Amino acid sequence: MRQTIVKQYDPGRGVLISTLSYEYPRNHSVPEHAHDSDQLIYAISGVMEVAAGESIWLIPPHFAIWVPARTVHSIKMTRPVSMRTLYMRRGLARRLPSRCVVLHVKPFLRELIVEAVRIGKLERLTRLHASLSDLLIARLENASPIPTSVTMPKDPRARALAAQVLENMTDRRSLVQMCSSVGTGVRTMQRIFRREVGSDFEFWRRQVRLMKAVELLVSGSTVKEAAFAVGYQQPTAFVSMFRSILGATPKAWVQALRVLG
Repeated sequence: MRQTIVKQYDPGRGVLISTLSYEYPRNHSVPEHAHDSDQLIYAISGVMEVAAGESIWLIPPHFAIWVPARTVHSIKMTRPVSMRTLYMRRGLARRLPSRCVVLHVKPFLRELIVEAVRIGKLERLTRLHASLSDLLIARLENASPIPTSVTMPKDPRARALAAQVLENMTDRRSLVQMCSSVGTGVRTMQRIFRREVGSDFEFWRRQVRLMKAVELLVSGSTVKEAAFAVGYQQPTAFVSMFRSILGATPKAWVQALRVLG
């Protein structure tokens, strides 16, 4: 499929970073496209669902997603979103990866992003702009990555099952029941998940629940509220899952995030 390359926001001659500020309504979608520049997508309020390739990320406030140049991606707004985007000359942030990654945006980095957007364009030959660009890049390259992505399977049967999970995380049907709804067997489904996403179905579902839980916790939900919202009847089971993947309890993880901020 031919890429849709959007060039109108890319930095022009003499510009290091160009910016965009935009207010999106609830349920708005930005179709698949790519840019010639590296991109940092950040929402000062609201939650974005970003998809690139077979991966999906939920991006709540306090996080931003790094999208390298020429990466085809789409964005959905699960609620009203106030977006602030940076478009950087390729190679400006050399230490950031060549793949999409979610980064923790601390308050100082947030203010740098907001100030860059207020200015509009950071020009190479303007001393203040060049200094702000250098500081922005340094802070971005040192920002902590956050594991809030899941990979979607390509097989139509597995993708249909995955869609059911994403649409209703409180669904407590067994894998046997879910496989029956898409007309395939459990063993076949597990083989598909291991081949296409690198894990069995249950581990994949835990990753989906973790991604949603991170969004809820960062947005102010209690541990109990987050646990119930992602399908756990017992908060202790949710805490155990969270700790096994992120290495800390939900409460400790959120507190550490606030301290780091």
